[in-house]
Amino acid sequence: MQTTGLVIFDCDGVLIDSEVISARMLIAELAGYGVDLSMEFVSRHFLGRSYPVVLAEIRDRFGVRLPDRFEADYRARLLAAFARDLRIMPGVADVLARLQVPFCVATSSSPERVAQSLRIVGLLETVGGRIFTASRVAQGKPAPDLFLFAAAQMGVAPGRCLVVEDSLTGVRAGLAAGMEVWRFTGGSHMRGLGAAQPDDPVAHRQISHFAQFFDGRADLHTDNSSLTGVEG
Repeated sequence: MQTTGLVIFDCDGVLIDSEVISARMLIAELAGYGVDLSMEFVSRHFLGRSYPVVLAEIRDRFGVRLPDRFEADYRARLLAAFARDLRIMPGVADVLARLQVPFCVATSSSPERVAQSLRIVGLLETVGGRIFTASRVAQGKPAPDLFLFAAAQMGVAPGRCLVVEDSLTGVRAGLAAGMEVWRFTGGSHMRGLGAAQPDDPVAHRQISHFAQFFDGRADLHTDNSSLTGVEG
């Protein structure tokens, strides 16, 4: 395997523990229109996909007509919930501080949502301008477009990129891009659901906590003895 030249992190469910909040809010919003969804259904069918794709599938699958204001209402309530409850994923700050290779974020979230989310948990300045969203490519995950775009913008060949994803949709996208893929299963949305694997090729590695990130991969980190422990 080639030397890793770039780590590409998904945002929701990887850098921030947001997916369970998003799922609960979506379930609550749709219940008002007669659509009854479980957390497991949302995790299996919508995790890792952009909001327009999710909304289109809801309309097609359930035949429900949602008002034009639905998206705005949902986003407003979601961001309010983020302001109250959103947390950085344990161990992430330490990993980002110790990485000795460049990193960026590639997410299905809108530019506004990802910026506000990272600002809430104190990561926006750390990530800087290295945020790439599905709004900048023709096809979102599970197509490889977003990861390939991020790699091109960062000037690193796909074969030298490491993707860290939580969703099966994201895992498929990273593999389709020809990248090394790790699946992170430590988010709150994974609890009680198990970490289902796709029928197609699986991630190269699976980790359940960021304390495991550098295990066996000394090439990825700097040896800084002042950075010990894992933040909660």
